Amino acid sequence: MRFIDDIKERARRDKMNIVLPETNDPRTIIAAHKIIKEDIATVTLIGDKNRILENAKSNRLEVEKANFIEPDEFEMLDEYVEKFVEIRKKHGVTPEQARHILLSNYLYFGCMMVKMGAADGMVAGACHSSADVLRSALQVLKTRPGTKLVSAFFLMEIPDCQYGSNGTFVFADAGLNQNPNPEELAAIAASSAQSFATLVKKEPIVAMISHSTKGSASHPDVDKVVEATRIAKEENPDLLVDGEFQVDAAIVPEVARLKAPESKIAGRANVLVFPDLDCGNNGYKLVQRLAKADAYGPITQGLAAPVNDLSRGCIADDIVGVVAITAVQAQQLKKDKAKREALNSNVTYNNSKYEI
Repeated sequence: MRFIDDIKERARRDKMNIVLPETNDPRTIIAAHKIIKEDIATVTLIGDKNRILENAKSNRLEVEKANFIEPDEFEMLDEYVEKFVEIRKKHGVTPEQARHILLSNYLYFGCMMVKMGAADGMVAGACHSSADVLRSALQVLKTRPGTKLVSAFFLMEIPDCQYGSNGTFVFADAGLNQNPNPEELAAIAASSAQSFATLVKKEPIVAMISHSTKGSASHPDVDKVVEATRIAKEENPDLLVDGEFQVDAAIVPEVARLKAPESKIAGRANVLVFPDLDCGNNGYKLVQRLAKADAYGPITQGLAAPVNDLSRGCIADDIVGVVAITAVQAQQLKKDKAKREALNSNVTYNNSKYEI
């Protein structure tokens, strides 16, 4: 089964509510039709319901089963405005400004729906820049507790490939952080490993990528990756992570035996953490084009709730795939929350805690 088919099947088992705010774009309506038809998620469309339905009907698309939210008629708009003012109070946002933002920029309204628990995630970017999408998410939702950095990855599915996890890899950061320092690279490694485990359901094996393998070159850029590897190991003692590696040493067993014979990770990696955005972004594009790989992303990690970006060159099927991934991320967030609540379900007596 292809990766995306497995993701869709998992999304169906516990349907999440995913917001699509870009309803002026026909690709969004086509995607909503397909998501509803495939029963992948509950779809919430923000915008004029009559206009959306008319556009759908004229293109023989069925989206009647979606939830429709018209912000200017939304019964909880005052509560959303009040909450938005509270979130942005340090920046001096007034109620009038908050109302204007929510009514004029549906990215913010969609993020507020997620913040208020009315939706589980959001997908946008077909007609907005990545900066716009991520800015709204960071300002409203902020980072997940315990997460040092929001980053982005691509899930790569490479046909007829014996490397990685049957040809499946995470490439990070390939969409957001320009030149991360060692601490940030270590944080990207930890988040990427968690994302791989969530989406692929296999053990992550993380390689810190460089133009050097285990001291074969000397340069400050290599030193950065070496230090990032040290931090990642120290902060995540149970994580299979090593470096610095050239890509061939990271994923090809025969090369690994020559270049890094003492490493338990070399030749087996399925999560590649690149030293900067130039490497990560161009690396995924090369594999996508030359190896005819499916590239899903950029998928964000580290936000308090899943909000994912799209390429402005995306097609409707890309939106469908990212919605399915967002739904699975939301499922994992739901499971993690339940675990935390279970751990906190105890009785306090004489300042001591006893599990029920």
